[in-house]
Amino acid sequence: MSDTASTATKYLQNLWDEVEAVKLSAHPLELLRYRSNLLGADLRITNFGGGNTSSKFTLPDPLTGKSARVLAVKGSGGDLRSIGASGFAVLYLDKVEQLLGRYRGEAHEDEMVGFYPLCAFGENRVASSIDTPLHALLPFDHVDHLHPDWCIALAASANGDKKLEAFNDRFGRHIVWVPWQRPGFELGVMLRRAVDEHPGCDGLLLGSHGLFTWGATAYECYVNSIKTIDQMGELVEDHARGSGRPLFGGASLTTTVDRDAAAAAVLPHLRGLVSSNRRVIAHYNKSDEALRFANSLWAADLCQMGTSCPDHFLRTRICPMFVPWNPEREDTARLQQRFVERIGRYREAYAAYYAACAQADSPALRDANPSVVVIPALGVFGFGRDKREARITTEFFVNAVHVMAGATALEESQTGLDAVRTESPQSNRGTGTSAVSANSRFPLPQARRPEQANEFKSFHNYVALPRTEAFRIEYWALEEAKLQRMPAERELSRKIALVVGGGSGIGRAVALLLARRGAHVVVADQNGANAESTWAEAQQLSSPEMGMAATLDLSSRESIATVLRGTILAFGGVDIVINTAAIYPTPDPSTTSAESVWTRTLDINVTGNYVLAEEAARVLKAQNLPAAMVLTGSANAIVPKSGSEAYDVSKAAVNHLIRELAIGLGPLVRVNGVAPATVIAGSSMFPRDRVIAALQKYGIAFSDEEPTEALRTKLAEFYASRTITRRPILPLDCANAICWLAGDASAKTTGHVIPVDGGLPEAFLR
Repeated sequence: MSDTASTATKYLQNLWDEVEAVKLSAHPLELLRYRSNLLGADLRITNFGGGNTSSKFTLPDPLTGKSARVLAVKGSGGDLRSIGASGFAVLYLDKVEQLLGRYRGEAHEDEMVGFYPLCAFGENRVASSIDTPLHALLPFDHVDHLHPDWCIALAASANGDKKLEAFNDRFGRHIVWVPWQRPGFELGVMLRRAVDEHPGCDGLLLGSHGLFTWGATAYECYVNSIKTIDQMGELVEDHARGSGRPLFGGASLTTTVDRDAAAAAVLPHLRGLVSSNRRVIAHYNKSDEALRFANSLWAADLCQMGTSCPDHFLRTRICPMFVPWNPEREDTARLQQRFVERIGRYREAYAAYYAACAQADSPALRDANPSVVVIPALGVFGFGRDKREARITTEFFVNAVHVMAGATALEESQTGLDAVRTESPQSNRGTGTSAVSANSRFPLPQARRPEQANEFKSFHNYVALPRTEAFRIEYWALEEAKLQRMPAERELSRKIALVVGGGSGIGRAVALLLARRGAHVVVADQNGANAESTWAEAQQLSSPEMGMAATLDLSSRESIATVLRGTILAFGGVDIVINTAAIYPTPDPSTTSAESVWTRTLDINVTGNYVLAEEAARVLKAQNLPAAMVLTGSANAIVPKSGSEAYDVSKAAVNHLIRELAIGLGPLVRVNGVAPATVIAGSSMFPRDRVIAALQKYGIAFSDEEPTEALRTKLAEFYASRTITRRPILPLDCANAICWLAGDASAKTTGHVIPVDGGLPEAFLR
């Protein structure tokens, strides 16, 4: 092996801490965890959930007490950045090696996976990755398999084998090219053979896939990995600077536009279209690199080519959907029309891809919608079951863009082999199928067999994964089994909820309950600090990506529209709109006129609800997805009293507004409400002075020395004594009713107001 540790890196940083490593030296599994975490810390080295690492070492056999040689390898579904020692599958190495004798050939390689659990060491039950034999069959104690963009750029180049030779000559390396093969036992056999046939090699580059490096020690392996990646980065970057060619053929569009405004205008419509199978959440990448790609001359052709590395492909599907748009000549309404046109073609092409590749035992077609959409002037949109998945999907496509940039930068300008291997694209854009053919006289180096010569196709030196090979991964029985092992989704994981009044009381309880049930929650309140406080607690029940806090003034249409726009840009739209905010006026007759109190109360409590519904309806209609709206009335709407006329009348109006909205927004949007009796706990409507006034009104004894919470408890118990159940109404009681109305369990309920009043006879509907 070459001395990779002796040369400084140019792009990557050596993060190895020898002091920390020495502490872990007696615990090889922890040392493997440490090495893995360092590699996963830099997205230039590997993607989220991508790549795997392994170590071979000796442990006492828990059954016999004798020393046993074991293989520890990243378990299925793990992430190198966050993996702990418990995330590695540990297997008896000799048992895995003995599987070579059971191997019946590539046609039967899937059956080998069933043997991996039988090789588990001791009580380890971590699911083994399909890459397990790739590590086990390589004769090295420490192995890294990574998917760095620079390395995949080489692996996905039409001249990748030739450029790898140049790389080896330049850096004094001995990296071996291995043609494409789907991960599995057969690839493990191929890797062992490649090492046997090239004594002294210090790495393997897998066509259209990634990199394998190794070392005699954990540190040597780590340094070999980062040094190899760094050197390949030098090669690619030098070509990019020296080619003199603009990236992706140069800009096709140079017009600038208010990206946020345009994206907010079209994203709900787009989200609705790509949610035709299952509702998805959006992530919007408007970075300079995303925009540079989307605006380029080659963007449409590269999009229809699709991605190469399996890790990219499994997130981005066979290819993204490219939607042309020129804001100089077309408005956002035309762009939305084009969404409909393009997605129809995309679904047809995807169905044709499935029909052409599916076998009798293939899993059923899952979803024909794209997970990535590229739009000039705007950037890249990714979609997933939740915000985290949508973001990761978008990041994977940006990684794929880096690969395309590197591969096209490696294209030779002179005539010859590299020029012949690349042909011009045809005009078959937007169909989801590749329009580029490789010249059969010069098979691309990714092809392992002669019959694959015309399957791998290239465009300006970039080689995409053939559709047949893509299908063998996407609809692989082992991939299907992996999907089935994923934990069940929470009830509201695909929903986006806007909770107005979420800073305190009922609204706070609603936000927390929605977060616990998996919703993406936007906590909005006039008191921004209270909204932030609620969201800080809510994210502990989900994740920091699953929502946000916002300041919203119900008396301002602009404020409502601004929060909705922020919700769209963050998540793609909104599915649930809840308002618990209202005011209960306590005017000072000496300073406030009765008319002004009346006007402000109805403005906030009635008009605010109407404007909120009207602004939200624009988004909900654009999405064309079933949605729910829940407003908050009051028992006071039914029970007449003296001294609270403005509040009581406003709540009576809200009750009827709910019925009006249910008719006006149905059948797409269900509109319901709750009518609580007085909720004191946690309510911003009950400061100490109002509580004292109520206690005095009802002749309830108290002293000025009693704390506010004690006074609130007294008042709450008094109100409860007037109900049938004799129990105080808590914010959570109302939240349970609201969340039921917001969820699918109440799908057949609209125009209804649920009393949450403990059984208040005076408020019985009549």
